[in-house]
Amino acid sequence: MVSRNHPLGRVRYTPKGVIVGVVTATSTLTRPITVALVDDYDVVVMGVANILDQYRNQVVVAELDTNRPVSDVVDIVLYDSFAQPESDHDEISVLISNPNAHRVVVYTWNFAPDLVEGALQQGVSGYLSKALPARELVAALCSVHAGEVVVSPTPGRSRPINGLDWPGRGEGLSDRESEILALITQGLSNADVARLTYLSPNTVKSYIRTIYRKIGVASRTQAVLWGVRNGFTPDGRRIDHWRGGP
Repeated sequence: MVSRNHPLGRVRYTPKGVIVGVVTATSTLTRPITVALVDDYDVVVMGVANILDQYRNQVVVAELDTNRPVSDVVDIVLYDSFAQPESDHDEISVLISNPNAHRVVVYTWNFAPDLVEGALQQGVSGYLSKALPARELVAALCSVHAGEVVVSPTPGRSRPINGLDWPGRGEGLSDRESEILALITQGLSNADVARLTYLSPNTVKSYIRTIYRKIGVASRTQAVLWGVRNGFTPDGRRIDHWRGGP
C-alpha cells in the first residue's frame, strides 16, 4: 500500500490499482448527483449521457458542453478526453478553477503514469477508464461525490462500454483511430499526434495506414477533407437540461 499527497488530502494506492482518498465528508445520497459532460464533440458527450441516463436515480446530466465553459453549478464535471491533447493540462486547469464545478473527473483510455499523476496533482477527483462497466462508472462517480479520490485500473486493450460513441464509428473506425483522425483533421502532424497521445511515431503511422484503408483515401489531404465532411472538426455548443435534467 503506497500513500501520496493530493490537493484534496492523502490518497491510498490499492493493490488493484484503484486510488481511494480518505473521505473528507460524509455523504448520504439524498438526491441524484448532478454531472456536466465536457468534450469538443457532440456525439461523444451524447454517448456518455445516454449511458448515465440508465441511472437517473443516482446521476443526472445537467448539461453537455462542447467548447463552452460549464455554466450550471454541478457536483461533478466529467471530462471526456476524446481527441484532446492529453499531455496538455490546460483544459483540466480551467475546469478545476471553474467555481461551478465542485469536482472534476477525467474519463479516458490513456493511463500513462505521468498523465495520471499530473492530473491528480492539479486536483482532479477521479481518473476513470472508458472500459468500466456502466454500473462501476456510476459507482465511481458516487464515491467521488462522497469525497473520495478514485483512479480506476489501467484499461489495457478492453473494449469501451456499450453506448459510447465517437465520430466515424459507423464507418468502422475504432475509438483510438477516430481520435487520431480527429487530431489530424485539426491540423496536427504525426509527431504532434505521437507526443500528445503518448503513442510511438511508428504506432501513429500504423494507425494512419489503417484509417486510410477504412475510409478509402490515399493521402493526408484526402483524409483531412473526409474528416471535415464527416464530423471530425470540433463542435461548439451547450445542451442545457439534458432530457429534463436540472
